[in-house]
Amino acid sequence: MVFAYSPAFEATVADKYQVHSLKTLPRPEIYGEPFSATGARERLLLVDDSKLVRGMFSNYLSDKYDCVEAGSFDEAVVELKLAEYAVVISDIIMPGMSGIELLRKINEDYPGVAVIMVSGVDRPQRVLDALRLGAFDYLIKPCELDVLSITVERALERRNLVLNERKYKIELERRNEELHSRKNQLERLQAQVVQSEKMASLGKLAAGVAHELNNPVGFVAANLEMLGQYTDDLVRLIKTYDEECGTGSNAASIQRIKGEVAYPGVIDEIASIIRDCRDGADRIRDIVQNLRTFSRLDEAEYKETDIHEGLDATVRLSSRYFSSGQIQLLRNYGEIPPVWVFASQLNQVWMNLLVNAAQAVRSQSGKVTITTSADEDHVHVEIADTGCGIAVQHVNRIFDPFYTTKAVGEGTGLGLSISFGIIERHGGTIKVNTTLGEGTTFKVTLPRHFEPESNQKSIDCYTER
Repeated sequence: MVFAYSPAFEATVADKYQVHSLKTLPRPEIYGEPFSATGARERLLLVDDSKLVRGMFSNYLSDKYDCVEAGSFDEAVVELKLAEYAVVISDIIMPGMSGIELLRKINEDYPGVAVIMVSGVDRPQRVLDALRLGAFDYLIKPCELDVLSITVERALERRNLVLNERKYKIELERRNEELHSRKNQLERLQAQVVQSEKMASLGKLAAGVAHELNNPVGFVAANLEMLGQYTDDLVRLIKTYDEECGTGSNAASIQRIKGEVAYPGVIDEIASIIRDCRDGADRIRDIVQNLRTFSRLDEAEYKETDIHEGLDATVRLSSRYFSSGQIQLLRNYGEIPPVWVFASQLNQVWMNLLVNAAQAVRSQSGKVTITTSADEDHVHVEIADTGCGIAVQHVNRIFDPFYTTKAVGEGTGLGLSISFGIIERHGGTIKVNTTLGEGTTFKVTLPRHFEPESNQKSIDCYTER
């Protein structure tokens, strides 16, 4: 059955509900803050081209809800933009756009609004179409007002359930993200601890090796010194004997033996061999000393330290990167005072920065420059290279754990992260200034009067374009 709008139809509705004259009710001023799903009074939008029907619904429902009326699709869209509504009660057949189009509009732009269709069109297919499009319910005019009220209550209950479900889903996703973030943070911290333990173990190993090598290297060097003196004495004796006894019947025999043993060459070779052995022993002794200086397990406590000494020891230990002649190493040391630091930790920072700088320029000829300076309160160490530089999109992530731009197998992504943590624990800062294709400069600033308990986090990454 189809109920067409006409004066007769409105008279029928008025007679059914004993409504003979309805004055236009003033709209409440409710365009303030949106109502929440659990607010004291929910807001309803009544959409119908019949003023009688709108007024009748509004008069009945306004005891519980704040009701606003709209006579067409366009008016309803304006009202929906002005305020938030919990439920829209809409007719289907209206001038212009229909209630079905309004239902589509609400589903698209206002998915949290429940829609109840109230129409004089009593066709099963129309009812199914409305429900499939997302309408909460479909009532046939003229409907019982108490049925309409119950339907609104059910729609609000379902809406609240949907809103709460969305809220809980968002909260659950947020907590899952927090848990995931904490898990990643714990994994990064665990990796840093493992790496720190590895470096501590390597430091102990280096110190142990240095200690074990120190004794044999010491007596080898001492024995070579004595051997050199004894050889010089023996050579002097042989020369004297040769001068005194190299004549007469023994002369021929002596000359024959000199020829067999290549006497002149042997004398010179012995001296050369001893010099080479002394040089090798000295180099081993330097390496041992550098290992001890780098690891500094005998000086692992917080103490006054010469930064230049640590830099030089680190350079010597990383000499394989700078001994090929392809990379030029420059040291511009300024006048800097000793600082109170954990020397072994700082040496790890210098090692990471120097190795990174060398690797940045190893595919081409370039320079690595170490510059030190000091002011009244701080000591500054800059390690610059003329290598490949760092791309803009990578700069802000270079201190993140496991982040690396190196090829697989060449880097773990922990060197700069650990270096940042060490400088941070010393109350200092580490900055990077880089230009892609031109080079990178890392500047480490340390306080001259650092206290171990201070722990300030500061990082300033900027890129020149």
